[in-house]
Amino acid sequence: MKRRLYPKLILAWICFAVLSFVSVAGITSSLVEKHLIKNRTEGMYREANVIAAGRLAQNYTERASLQDTYTNLLAVASYQSMRLWLMDSNGKILIDTAVGYDQSKITQLDSFDPVSLSGNYYQTGRFFDYFDEDMLSVVAPITSNYITKGYIAVHYEKNKLETEKNSILNCSYITLAMILALSLIVLITFTFVVYFPIRRIIHGADEYAAGNLNYKIPVESNDEIGYLAASMNYMAGELNNSGESQRKFISNISHDFRSPLTSIKGYVEAMLDGTIPPEMQERYLNVVLSETNRLTKLTKGLLTLNNFDDKGTYLELADFDINAIIRQTVETFRSLCWDKHISFQLTFEEESLYVNADVGKIQQVLYNLIDNAVKFSHPDSLIYISSLEKHGKVFVSVKDTGEGIAKDSLNKIWERFYKSDPSRGKDKKGTGLGLSIVKEIIQAHGENINVVSTQGVGTEFTFTLPCSKNKK
Repeated sequence: MKRRLYPKLILAWICFAVLSFVSVAGITSSLVEKHLIKNRTEGMYREANVIAAGRLAQNYTERASLQDTYTNLLAVASYQSMRLWLMDSNGKILIDTAVGYDQSKITQLDSFDPVSLSGNYYQTGRFFDYFDEDMLSVVAPITSNYITKGYIAVHYEKNKLETEKNSILNCSYITLAMILALSLIVLITFTFVVYFPIRRIIHGADEYAAGNLNYKIPVESNDEIGYLAASMNYMAGELNNSGESQRKFISNISHDFRSPLTSIKGYVEAMLDGTIPPEMQERYLNVVLSETNRLTKLTKGLLTLNNFDDKGTYLELADFDINAIIRQTVETFRSLCWDKHISFQLTFEEESLYVNADVGKIQQVLYNLIDNAVKFSHPDSLIYISSLEKHGKVFVSVKDTGEGIAKDSLNKIWERFYKSDPSRGKDKKGTGLGLSIVKEIIQAHGENINVVSTQGVGTEFTFTLPCSKNKK
């Protein structure tokens, strides 16, 4: 897979730098030039009109005053860094502040055309081919009684504007360089704060995809990227735990299937080869039948849990008397309890106590809990079963006085195929799925089941069910 995010980011920064330079060199240069020309020509135009309207220009025809006029125009030109002309109406340059006052060197503009001066208040060019370089020129007429007596022409070298423009652009280039440097700092910061952590996260994702769920992404920042890395680390840990659970699940189920299959195979082969004589075959056939029933029970439990996992638990809710269901379930254990001399003590708050639940699944819960209680109880002992209503819930308790469960095993008894040494029972016929099924069913009803146990004293399971809204 090609990863081009960072090169795209670098390319975007380069494009930004190039476009910024082009903007400053092109657009900004043009705008600055227009601005300078506008400011300069407006100043020249005002100055030319002030001179043309003053007594200095009105009296220029008096020969005695031309010298004074030159002196004053020269002062203005020097102050404004401009070149001033005094022209007659025919285009004859009477005074030029750039060459000095000399009546013998009066120049005539042969191509002078006053009509071409109308329309724009300034001109750019060589002013009727007089100059060898481009100039900014402004011409103001000297009028008297509505008659044009001459002109004041103001000239400014355009290359001086270029110098001013370049000095301003240099400042712009320096500012641009600072902006690009700051943006480069942002890019470098982004690289270390965002891009490198993202690369670590991508590497972590590749490790997880390759099956290395023990890999930890080394990103510990307190931002969104750090949160993403922590979430992925947590996800990998959970997947790893799930994988361990699956491996353990497969190991347990293989053991639980292998043991009865080995017994069945061994006894059948012994019967076929004559190791077990015909008169003893009935005894061992009963063992084979018992192991077959165990496999059937194990398969049924697995199918039940598989339905819970894949489809959720479909509940057929109905109102029924939980006390009646307890009595029916207890009766199925009477014959087994006679052999161990185990008795049941039923304590009901009321004769009938109605709940709203799936009767078949609750009966399965009671069967599994009572089966465990019988299996782990000592001979000549009691099993206590009670029900009571409290705060809109019905609490059902199944308590034995048997071996109890070790403290470090209490949190594991709900795991599939988990069997602590005591919980295997003396007959060791448990599948390790009963309590997992119990918890799945109770949680599917939105209720809870708890266990309290002390080794050598006994174990009590208590679960809740919702009371029926239509009490009988």
